[in-house]
Amino acid sequence: MKLLVVGGGGREHAIIKKLKENPQVETVYALPGNGGIAADAVCVPEIGAKETAKIVDFAKAHEINFAVVAPDDPLALGCVDRLHEAGIPCFGPDAKAARIEASKVFAKNLMKKYGIPTARYEVFRDPGAALEYLRGASFPIVVKADGLALGKGVLIPQNLEEAEAAVKSIMEDKTFGDSGNEIVIEEFLTGPEVSVLAFTDGTAIAPMVSSMDHKRAGDGDTGPNTGGMGTVAPNPCYTPEIAQICMEKIFLPTLAAMRAEGCPFKGCLYFGLMITPDGPKVIEYNCRFGDPETQVVLPLLKTDLLTVMQAVENGTLDRLNVEWHSGAAACVILASAGYPGSYEKGKVIAIPEDLPENVAVYHAGDKLAEGRLVTNGGRVLGVTATGETLEAALKDAYAATERVEFEGKYLRHDIGKRALSAMEG
Repeated sequence: MKLLVVGGGGREHAIIKKLKENPQVETVYALPGNGGIAADAVCVPEIGAKETAKIVDFAKAHEINFAVVAPDDPLALGCVDRLHEAGIPCFGPDAKAARIEASKVFAKNLMKKYGIPTARYEVFRDPGAALEYLRGASFPIVVKADGLALGKGVLIPQNLEEAEAAVKSIMEDKTFGDSGNEIVIEEFLTGPEVSVLAFTDGTAIAPMVSSMDHKRAGDGDTGPNTGGMGTVAPNPCYTPEIAQICMEKIFLPTLAAMRAEGCPFKGCLYFGLMITPDGPKVIEYNCRFGDPETQVVLPLLKTDLLTVMQAVENGTLDRLNVEWHSGAAACVILASAGYPGSYEKGKVIAIPEDLPENVAVYHAGDKLAEGRLVTNGGRVLGVTATGETLEAALKDAYAATERVEFEGKYLRHDIGKRALSAMEG
């Protein structure tokens, strides 16, 4: 089989490595891919992830048997729709279903209409009305740009001054472009956060192992928000009891709501949850695999990934028993100094070839220059280890990070600490 994966980051590398475990897979093309992915797939750097027409032309010319559209932008732009029109089987939601992430307003209104637990909120199109509302609000509060913003469109002002600056930045200065034409202002929820990715064919659902992300740049959850500095799985806060509540009150009702709205969701649906004193609530939906959650969840998948994705595409997920390995996984992100602000690129990367079998290095932001791997992004590598326990996985992941070198290498040293504390408590 010849496969095509749209995207070029750590998430896509994790997907590609897992797809290659299927003996039927002969070739995987990555559009655009990156320098490190080139060791596992045929990269096509001249075709970007948002160039839908070129992606479809490539898929037809190379007689692709199955495609996976991984990032949010091409999903929202209708890449899956176009591939399906060309007769190419594909994993991922169509553009109408991708609105569950592409529009925060759509997602919040959906939850309100169908009684899915989430934070109280208001929607604003006019900056003046938003500012007037904030003058009577309690803080901290959450301000979200409506559209896609590379995972950075959520701000949490601690006071009125910060809230006014947030509204100005999003709605007037257009920090996130047209994604900020509308905003959602919602109450600030408290409690442990849990990420749950789920395979779904629109009706049946197979949740993946839960995970815990670490968004802040610095140790102790300090510094600015990032795309994610590391993650662990499973999340100890996500107990079997909580999982049952989520299935009954969030997961199945969300799928039913999407069907009722005429946009059934097929693909990977990401539930960003908070376990509040009032029970689990939805913070956000994503219409695709999370990054870096994918890098700890997929290594624990026992069932063949391509088989699962084909069941999703064919609407036969209910006939498949999706199985998982016991144990745990931990991913530590190696970033460029300065991320998520400005950082330098082009630093030579050295990765030892004798890393243990339970360790994988997922390439997120690098490229090949004169035959050498060099840094080309803020989050450069994700170093993931699996183990029988979370302690073992973390120990091996951190040991491997010490052996990977590039100038300006930056990482958090407390990934998994909150999870370990929760397990003790």
